[in-house]
Amino acid sequence: MGKKHTKHTSLEKKHNDNFAPNEVAILGTQCGTIANLVHQVSKKLSQYNLGYFDASHAKNIEQNIISEYTFHHEGNLQIKTTSSVNKYEQRLQFYNHDLVFINGNHYQGAKQILILDDEKEASVKKRLDQLTSVQFVIKLNENSKYFDCLLERFPNIKNITSYTINEIDKISNHIHNLIKQNIAPIKGLVLTGGKSTRMGRDKSELVYYKKPQKEHVKELLENNNLETFYSVRDVSTSSEMTNEIPDAFLNLGPFGGICSAFQKDPNSAWLVMATDVPFVNNELIQLLLQKRNPSKVATAVKGKNKEFPEPLITIYEPRAYGKLLAYLAQGYSCPRKMLINSEVEIIEVDDNLIRNINTPEEYEAGKADISL
Repeated sequence: MGKKHTKHTSLEKKHNDNFAPNEVAILGTQCGTIANLVHQVSKKLSQYNLGYFDASHAKNIEQNIISEYTFHHEGNLQIKTTSSVNKYEQRLQFYNHDLVFINGNHYQGAKQILILDDEKEASVKKRLDQLTSVQFVIKLNENSKYFDCLLERFPNIKNITSYTINEIDKISNHIHNLIKQNIAPIKGLVLTGGKSTRMGRDKSELVYYKKPQKEHVKELLENNNLETFYSVRDVSTSSEMTNEIPDAFLNLGPFGGICSAFQKDPNSAWLVMATDVPFVNNELIQLLLQKRNPSKVATAVKGKNKEFPEPLITIYEPRAYGKLLAYLAQGYSCPRKMLINSEVEIIEVDDNLIRNINTPEEYEAGKADISL
């Protein structure tokens, strides 16, 4: 039998739950109780970017003929849209959230929190098929019972962690752990595909520490337990170079290299390092990893006397991929432009640590300073 024909390129898929990268549906009680719980928990976890996905209970609503975006002076945004629910569109809208709560009375989430409400047995019985991954159980009061239909379908459900509805701190901590479990691992990316026109030779091959700088940077990242790849313009002719990521986005410089890394693995964060910043040391890499904020688009370093962050000494989170592509769609291929217009964690460091070497004169001066 011949190989099945496919029309489209096979791409590594971004991890998503039903509607968001990370979601949990709450079901089993009145919608007002669910909404109140979400708001109480959200206050406890305000350091994260959280969302709530619900259905309107209003009746006789006219269909919107225009999408309205109301920006409040504090920066808050209220949206009334003409859009209908569509999991692919919702994933784009919820792309930046650390966790989206879902009213499970209306929509099915990939993970669930079941609330035991003695008056809602019939409602739970209707939704047994939606209970595919119950994270924990909440009792409306200490005597709330496990319905017979639950015990019949899920004999071990009493073994699942349970809280009462007023144990907000414990519930919030459990949800906090669900968020932390979803934090992406980090991989390293050494940018080597530059044309080095001002230097007149490949900057990644320059030697400061008794070996080509690209090898030094790769070792720097690998010594911090990061699986590390070279970003290259073209595929190497060597079959051994499995640690190379060739540009899939052509003629876009570092921007294309970063997007190509995300195309290879959209579910990892990427610590991106240039080879023309030879004063970056192990302490700076460790500081960057320690100060990483996975709730932001990226964590970047900035010289104390510099106006803008350094885009090529930066941890880009998975959510940065969509941002970069959105900027590309507008005709921009500068990673710094994306960073300075997005929610980014900034780490200020001594200017000399991120000093660029771009010309033969700067190279000679840099080598002399390093040898001191």
